[in-house]
Amino acid sequence: MTEPYNRRTFLKRLFVLGAASAALGTTGCARQAATIATSADTGEDGGAATTVQKPVETAPSSPIPAGAAYLAVASGALDPGELTRRAIAAVGGIEHFVRPGADVIVKPNICNAYHGPEYASTTNPEVIAAIVALCLGAGAKRVRVMDFPFGGAPQKAYAISGIGSAVAAAGGEMELMSNVKFRDTPIPQGRAIQEWPVYGDVLDADVVINVPIAKQHGSARLTLGMKNLMGVVQNRNGFHARGLHQTIADLNSAVRPALTVVDAVRILTRNGPTGGSLDDVKRTDTVIASADVVAADTYAATLFGLAPADVPYIEIGAAMGLGQSDLKAVKVEEITA
Repeated sequence: MTEPYNRRTFLKRLFVLGAASAALGTTGCARQAATIATSADTGEDGGAATTVQKPVETAPSSPIPAGAAYLAVASGALDPGELTRRAIAAVGGIEHFVRPGADVIVKPNICNAYHGPEYASTTNPEVIAAIVALCLGAGAKRVRVMDFPFGGAPQKAYAISGIGSAVAAAGGEMELMSNVKFRDTPIPQGRAIQEWPVYGDVLDADVVINVPIAKQHGSARLTLGMKNLMGVVQNRNGFHARGLHQTIADLNSAVRPALTVVDAVRILTRNGPTGGSLDDVKRTDTVIASADVVAADTYAATLFGLAPADVPYIEIGAAMGLGQSDLKAVKVEEITA
């Protein structure tokens, strides 16, 4: 493995060459993302600046270590932090994803400021704390945790979810996402969108770890890893207007975290994405980990009795080559306490 600076420089140059080539076939593409940011997400014009995207770390730079799983599922009567550590260990360990000196961003689901973690609308704080501690233990320079809630003030959402205090105790940093940091970003493989405002720090980080909670969603059927990345864009209403499932897949073609860890300690079975009744919550005591967000989402969907065809963005993502939805074709390790 070369030094992180050299690798990032290489990836950036490689992407710029690819983007320049792609641009030859997209001359005149409307720069609509610069003007469609709305108050529904930002409360004001986000003022996104045009930029050439630097690709996020997409997966381990080396093959899966001998004996490691492509996807791991830890379940049983253990605390959520331990389930998280076991799942990540089974896919190669955090050191396979986080190098010493890395700038790491952890993206949970903190969509609202209304309910605590027991209502299963926000990611379990113990899962997030375990990931932060693992990253710092692997030598990360800093670990920031952030989301862009659509319900309530971010500060309140961070507190009520329990994630703010858990991250502080683990040594990480909570960051309030700033409107000025969103950048109009090319989506070269996009079918419904070719450019969209994406949070610049997510594009620039050495490692992004995606940590959704598994829950029902009225429009998307389920919120899992692929949909969780909507928290790093502006104008989420625009995704709905252009076809939610395709735009989710398009976004995932450009923003590809190194690791997805699905919190299914509690799942929200009805009235998502915000919930509000404990009658809608099911305790499954499960954490899923994979470098492949499509595979992680495919397994998570089975907890609801669903297949990729039932959650179109998963099926579309697999068809676009973003990951594997046939779990029989990969090594799945199920760890039961």
